[in-house]
Amino acid sequence: MTAVETPELHAALAAAEARCASQGATLTPLRRQVLRLVLEAGQPVGAYTLLERLKEERGPAAPPTVYRALDFLLEQGLIHRLERLNAFLPCIGPEEAPCGHGCGHDHPHQFLICTRCGVTAEIADHDVAHALSAAADRLGFRPNRATVEVEGICARCA
Repeated sequence: MTAVETPELHAALAAAEARCASQGATLTPLRRQVLRLVLEAGQPVGAYTLLERLKEERGPAAPPTVYRALDFLLEQGLIHRLERLNAFLPCIGPEEAPCGHGCGHDHPHQFLICTRCGVTAEIADHDVAHALSAAADRLGFRPNRATVEVEGICARCA
């Protein structure tokens, strides 16, 4: 059972392929399929859920299959990993700009996670990133990257 791609999904996958090609990488059919499943999820999705969906479409698959694809997608800046949820969400939109921010994983990563419904919103607030960087500087710490995950209640659940 293969899913039908909407124009938005097709555009996002085409942008991902172009991004990979520009970095000298290949978005293989399996990697593309895993990315499509992440995009279709509409919320953070775990590796084992992806594995089950992959099995429905492709037949037998082992966890390393999904983890290798997810590692590749992370390396290419096409998805984010939410540590707290041990789940993944897309970092690319149809306008070829990852996350719609235009800068791949080089943008600040901040996620608002609703503890009631699980909806997750990504924001890229440079003031938050600068405040975190300034605090690290005061301690002589040089961060490589920072992802901020904030748990709370979304407007719909409040």
